[in-house]
Amino acid sequence: MSASGSRKSVLRSLASVLLTLPAGAWAADVDGARLAVWWSVPFAGILLSIALMPLMAPAFWHHHYGKVAAAWALAFLLPFAAVHGVPLAGAQLVHALVGEYIPFVILLAALFTVSGGIHIRGNLRGSPRLNTAILAIGAVLASLMGTTGASMLLIRPLIRANDNRRHKVHVIVFFIFIVSNVGGALTPLGDPPLFLGFLKGVDFTWTLRNILPETLFMTGTLLVLFHLLDAWYFRHETLLPFDPTPVTRGIAFEGAVNFWLLGGVVFFVLLSGVWKSPVRLDVFGTEVGLPGLVRDAALVAIILLSLRITAAEVHEANQFGWGPMIEVAKLFAGIFVTIVPVIAMLKAGIDGPFGRIVSAVTQPDGQPDPAMYFWATGILSSFLDNAPTYLVFFNTAGGDPQALMTTYATTLAAISAGAVFMGANTYIGNAPNLMVKAIAESRGVRMPSFFGFMLWSGGILVPLFVVATFIFFR
Repeated sequence: MSASGSRKSVLRSLASVLLTLPAGAWAADVDGARLAVWWSVPFAGILLSIALMPLMAPAFWHHHYGKVAAAWALAFLLPFAAVHGVPLAGAQLVHALVGEYIPFVILLAALFTVSGGIHIRGNLRGSPRLNTAILAIGAVLASLMGTTGASMLLIRPLIRANDNRRHKVHVIVFFIFIVSNVGGALTPLGDPPLFLGFLKGVDFTWTLRNILPETLFMTGTLLVLFHLLDAWYFRHETLLPFDPTPVTRGIAFEGAVNFWLLGGVVFFVLLSGVWKSPVRLDVFGTEVGLPGLVRDAALVAIILLSLRITAAEVHEANQFGWGPMIEVAKLFAGIFVTIVPVIAMLKAGIDGPFGRIVSAVTQPDGQPDPAMYFWATGILSSFLDNAPTYLVFFNTAGGDPQALMTTYATTLAAISAGAVFMGANTYIGNAPNLMVKAIAESRGVRMPSFFGFMLWSGGILVPLFVVATFIFFR
């Protein structure tokens, strides 16, 4: 038998064993209080790989980043199955993929595809005033169509507007800060953590009514800082001798029918949150509700419809390709699997290995400390998936949406702001960050490394977060 046939035989045997296990064997949850902290090593490994390998082995990383992500996923799954049993390991894998990763990737792919089918025709001139206006528009759109949708819609015309400038990295960095993160703080449609809060019972307009001052402070300050920095670069640089984008009259939208499809994406995402159905499917211990199935099926249909009706010329003009989406999908597959024990340990609260982090958010009198909730949620959201991190601290603060929206409104505001704002601290803090980076690099923009980007966020965002803490959360 060939090596390939042998591998297929092993996989078929493993699948048959898993499928014949009783359904109840898949239903167990991981007890984070019983896990040792070293189970987080694979997650740390994939983060360090994303941070270091593009610098130390760029050619290898470019061709094999998917294999690296898979290797770290197996570095968690195989030892975990050996120690805790195949059923528990399989249940965690199924939950990570079916319950979280697949819906996540389908939504990203829908926004990526539909936004990629809209081409803003026209030779925009990347002046400081225009760039600032695009970032401001993106900040508004982020709460209406999600940070991913707004990012995918505006990043291409922004890059094209600045394609005759030598200094433009700062433009993309501030775009990630404002459009891909901070701007999505005002509605549950803006960012996944807020949508989870909406599913838990937080009113749809609560974030708009309670986090508007914080969002205006962050967005307004960042726009002012960006305009000053961009104006300085603009005055002191020499433009390229030619403009790669042809000169045209006026601005026009091509593939505008995709705006309707974008509205469809928003509709089905919102529908899945408000539609309550008793219909549930059990997929090896992971419950999948009918609203979620309808949403995902509708989003797949929207993807196929957009690809069908969008003219090839529009995709060509946008330089549309699947590279950025594939990169995000592969890397986040590894992240979603390796993050399982980390989230379990956090959910264990003060009894888990990260008990000191959880206990740090409570004052001596037992009352929640909003400032500590802001920073604890934010720092973890910079490196973990911000949606489950939001839920961990939402539940740590009591988990009662009515109490959190009233008596402990400042605490819920701190949790929400930390999860959304501090997703901008790293490339992996929020999915659009990595997608914007990949698109910019595909257009020839030399983006900062993982740690290079953190120097930008550390120098610009962290001081603003400190000021915001004293203004809003003390």
